[in-house]
Amino acid sequence: MPKSISWRKLVQKFNRIGFGGPYAGGRHLFMRKGDIKIIIPNPHRGDISKGMVAVILKQAEISLEDWNKI
Repeated sequence: MPKSISWRKLVQKFNRIGFGGPYAGGRHLFMRKGDIKIIIPNPHRGDISKGMVAVILKQAEISLEDWNKI
């Protein structure tokens, strides 16, 4: 299970992986890399829980091992 993380660090890690954004899109922001689009939580809620990080990683098709290497 991944650790909880701040919104800013989450976005920075996804940018390092090659995702663009975050872009506005309805109620939530999203990031995109090719055909993969991930929804990220709004930045004003504090740290992102480890459960939510796991859901986002699944959307992004990123393994926990790869995530921890970044």
